[in-house]
Amino acid sequence: MKDYKKYFKLPAEPIEVYAALTNPATIQLWSGEPAVMSTEPGTAFALWDESITGTNLEFEEGKKLVQRWDFEDQEEPSIVTIKLHPDKDGTSVELRHTNIPDDVYENIVEGWNENYFGSLAEFYS
Repeated sequence: MKDYKKYFKLPAEPIEVYAALTNPATIQLWSGEPAVMSTEPGTAFALWDESITGTNLEFEEGKKLVQRWDFEDQEEPSIVTIKLHPDKDGTSVELRHTNIPDDVYENIVEGWNENYFGSLAEFYS
């Protein structure tokens, strides 16, 4: 199991980035795929045609979201925490993803950098 932490800069206000991460219609606009998402703790979510699934754990509007991502045969939960910080150029995003299975670590990191935050950066440019 490995952890991943990285900061991203996005040229949009934190409340806009929060909406892009939590509103299913907006997620579809930047990801190109339908999404199942709710800001209600305890609800299931699914992204990229269910290649990413899990449970929403915690939300703080415009500031933070916490999710449990599901991986097969995983004993410890894989937790994703995204914190949004105001920045002079928009938003500084703090990503922390814990307990990533070793066999998918490289794919997950690439997904965060290219598909997830790479797509969001393109969406706002």
